[in-house]
Amino acid sequence: MMTEYRPLLMRANRLLGSALIEHNLVKFEDLEAANERLLEVAATGQVRQSSVLSILVYEKKVLKEEDVLHHVVDDHGVGVVDLRGYDVPDDVRKDLDLDACWATWSVPFDREEDFHFVATAYYLSPAVRSYWEKKLGGQIIWQATTMDIIADFLDRVHAERGEGKTGARSTRAPFPVPGPGGSGSPHGGSRAPVGGSVAPFPVPGGTKPPAAN
Repeated sequence: MMTEYRPLLMRANRLLGSALIEHNLVKFEDLEAANERLLEVAATGQVRQSSVLSILVYEKKVLKEEDVLHHVVDDHGVGVVDLRGYDVPDDVRKDLDLDACWATWSVPFDREEDFHFVATAYYLSPAVRSYWEKKLGGQIIWQATTMDIIADFLDRVHAERGEGKTGARSTRAPFPVPGPGGSGSPHGGSRAPVGGSVAPFPVPGGTKPPAAN
């Protein structure tokens, strides 16, 4: 995986880091240290751990993922989604390129005519947005989510495809998830949320990185 998707992974992380600096979410010296660590991890071929966001949040502990979510929602008008409560259509699941999903921390999770719904923990990375816009075509409605939720979903798809064991995962939702019929994250195949239709707060800080396989 690392051979084909390494350039995408590194560019996605590099531009995410630049955005975090631009929006005053991290200090330059902290990002430099995280980038050095990213190179070390990426050299081992562990794509799942090759995330500057994960390193900043879980290893360096100089950033809270909830702060990134708050920024994306408040400053960019992006909604949020919890894929653990969403019935992703079978045809969408079947078409998923899991390596691309891991490299960009993003998951296309629904489609309606020319509209594609993509959940991402890397919305602030222009490289991630441009990759999926080119790959999917049509219009994309972006939904922010956490790394843990992305990892949880991809683990389940890997398991369905018989591609390995799922790791231990947190079962806590990162924001309130009302039951069916509520105004929060969609359930049971309901229409994907548009804009800021999902309330993302409160978002508790993560205590552990997405588990490795």
